[in-house]
Amino acid sequence: MILLSVVGFLVAALVAGLIVRWGRKHAARYGNAMPQRFHLGDIPRIGGAALLIGMAMSWGLGMWQSSQGDPGSLRLDTWVGGWLLVLLPAALGGIAEDMTQRLSVRYRLILTGTSGALAVLLLDLTLPRLGWPWLDALLASAPWLGVVIVVLAIAGLPHAFNIIDGYNGLAGMVALIVCLALAHVAMQVGDRALAALLMSTAAATGGFLIWNYPHGMLFAGDGGAYVWGVAIALASISLVQRNADVSPWFPMLLLIYPVWETIFSIYRKAVRGISPGVADALHFHQLIYRRIVRGVFHDDESRRVLMRNNRTSPYLWGFTLLTVMPAVLFWNNTPGLMVFCGLFVISYVLAYLAIVRFKVPRWLRR
Repeated sequence: MILLSVVGFLVAALVAGLIVRWGRKHAARYGNAMPQRFHLGDIPRIGGAALLIGMAMSWGLGMWQSSQGDPGSLRLDTWVGGWLLVLLPAALGGIAEDMTQRLSVRYRLILTGTSGALAVLLLDLTLPRLGWPWLDALLASAPWLGVVIVVLAIAGLPHAFNIIDGYNGLAGMVALIVCLALAHVAMQVGDRALAALLMSTAAATGGFLIWNYPHGMLFAGDGGAYVWGVAIALASISLVQRNADVSPWFPMLLLIYPVWETIFSIYRKAVRGISPGVADALHFHQLIYRRIVRGVFHDDESRRVLMRNNRTSPYLWGFTLLTVMPAVLFWNNTPGLMVFCGLFVISYVLAYLAIVRFKVPRWLRR
């Protein structure tokens, strides 16, 4: 498991470094008028390619080790190849958008939906329970509902990560924290194979992050967000399906920040009569950037923007940890996990309204 993680980290870091070295000219094609742009200069945004290659090399090495006698008893058999096939439509679609800026939201949704459908067909993935007796009885009587939930989860989570991918280190650190939390619980229930894939994913993310935070030399782009989203969705559903002790609300609480950010974004755009696919600058992390992280002074404008960008992400890392810690502590306690999900939703809405109304405590403003 350690070797796979080291390989994932080194390969992702090396490929990311090559992209930083040779991809700056292509980065000039990205428009300066985008509402979600909070940086100056031409920065490559195909870090998802480095992430994908690092994960593929690490997972491939695990498959090869298993075929040679499986010295680590990880049992990374041919099903891991199925995971890679499921990952490809969404990941390649995201990278294509990063390269061309011409792939509409509709086509990207189709590609992530294709990944969801492949997960059902190739991996026999389904959601066996929801944690409530009457809902579990409904799933038992209508198994197709579990399949629909799987497809929606795999199709939707990549776009949720794409929404929170706005500042240096934000989406990448959230993905790394979530992967480590999932790996911890996987080890708790003895699922070493799943833990190995998650540790490799976290390591590849770390290889990307050394170029992304704090200096912002490379962005994950849609491709990176889609890789994180599909891989984490696969791992979350597999963990629940393969281990009856794990509550289905454990991954829900882990991922409540990007999931609720997406739901809330759709709601506020619908209220204003705007299509959910239209980008804006009113997401939670963008409000923190504009109205809380303000005390940065530097003569060079580019340096000032970078420093504000870097100071924004830690606020959201802390917000994420507020859900990750109880999720890890109560991973098999469905009622407790549901209560914490509700508390997060209430806290998010109250915090959002406080920022909008300029009622943020002085000690939070920097």
